[in-house]
Amino acid sequence: MDITRYTTQLMQFRTELYQNITNRADTLLELLDAICSNPTATSVVELSQTACFRRSYSNLFKAIDEWQPAKMLLPHLLRPYLPTPRQRPFWLLLIDVTAQPRPYGHTVADRGMVYQPTMVKGNKPVTIGHQYSSVSLGLEPEAGLAPSWVLPLLVERVSSHQDKERVGGSQIDALLDDPQLPFGQELCVEAVDSSYSKPGYLHAHRRHPNLVTIVRAKSNRTFYHQFQPEAEPVKSSGHPTWYGQPFSLSNPDGRAAPDQTLTRWETSRRDHRYRIEIQAWHNMLLRGQRDAPMHHHPFTLVCITRYGQDGQPAFKRPLWLVVLGDRRDELSLQDIYLAYQARFDIEHFFRFGKQKLLLTQFQTPEVEREEKWWYLNHFAFAQLWLTRHLTVALPRPWERQLPAMKNRLISPTLVQRDFARIIRQLGTPAAAPKPRNISSGRAPDVKLPKRPRQPVVVKRNLRATAA
Repeated sequence: MDITRYTTQLMQFRTELYQNITNRADTLLELLDAICSNPTATSVVELSQTACFRRSYSNLFKAIDEWQPAKMLLPHLLRPYLPTPRQRPFWLLLIDVTAQPRPYGHTVADRGMVYQPTMVKGNKPVTIGHQYSSVSLGLEPEAGLAPSWVLPLLVERVSSHQDKERVGGSQIDALLDDPQLPFGQELCVEAVDSSYSKPGYLHAHRRHPNLVTIVRAKSNRTFYHQFQPEAEPVKSSGHPTWYGQPFSLSNPDGRAAPDQTLTRWETSRRDHRYRIEIQAWHNMLLRGQRDAPMHHHPFTLVCITRYGQDGQPAFKRPLWLVVLGDRRDELSLQDIYLAYQARFDIEHFFRFGKQKLLLTQFQTPEVEREEKWWYLNHFAFAQLWLTRHLTVALPRPWERQLPAMKNRLISPTLVQRDFARIIRQLGTPAAAPKPRNISSGRAPDVKLPKRPRQPVVVKRNLRATAA
């Protein structure tokens, strides 16, 4: 392994980031290092006690307030270090939305009802807060690394009057329309969940000829074969016929034979042997809308069924995927299966960010500051990714017998544990703080007004209720 190469890449990334920060660059870079090297902090203000943060805790919040990040700064900084796909014939983009719970932020603007999983059976999985749409680059397996790595590229808050799928679509458009990034010139695949299977989202991305969309379909959907004039009677007048025989996912009776099949075997981490049956039907259609005519965009419908050692299905329902795009035929069934299987890696990023990077712990009444904190967290995870090959595994005594530790697989958690040592050896371009005179502070007779309490936006009945 060329340690010099990875050391140079990390130092170049940090230097370019430092040069692109206009206000309080020294404080922000030290805050970024504190996020990457302090896995035990329980609040954002505790990061000021990290050894690499040499300033007072008040400067932490001032730096976030004065920072004005550019939307495309992170992907442009990462462009020289993007790993070119070798095992896959395409770039893989992962999109998903996660929640920022703010149930007690009564003065925070634009809070709404957002999804939050609950451990108590029967409770509604909702809370009050914000939503953030994140786009990450799916990475190929790399020797010596845990398989849960992704590379975050963009993040944007979804306001209460926006559609989360349309926000994710605009982020993909920004990446593919940028001529300095490779995604717009080469074959690119986006893997998304079932909420993105709306005709509006699927139709909007068809202007990119090199983009293929892989989206999960709910098992109660109904699709259609393309209309075949030689097999069905043609109307002599009236509206032209676009859709042929229906294809119900919930009714296996009467389905046409698949156009393509594939069988593969997999062994789980618990040594359970599974048989994966993949079936595909080509040139299928879904009903569109007035502003999203989907009859112009046929797709490939893929059914994935997992069978256990006893020959019975391992899950109650099969997995249905819609593969849409002009270049979809360039993907094999195995490429489609593995690409969607990698979609779950973005969930590992969200989990690590919330547990270790304090992604949802910045409690501020200003929505703009909260957005900047999310953006800074994406920079922190990208910096951990650039440090992956410089890390020495430091397992806890009770972790030494875990399979990942025995195989020395470097995960984001292990990189965060060793990041402080790496930064001490490499140094930082941030200048040391200079002592100033004690500020006079606020005048004694100044009294700030109370912040107004903001309503909670409820979309269901289009009205707002007090928090």
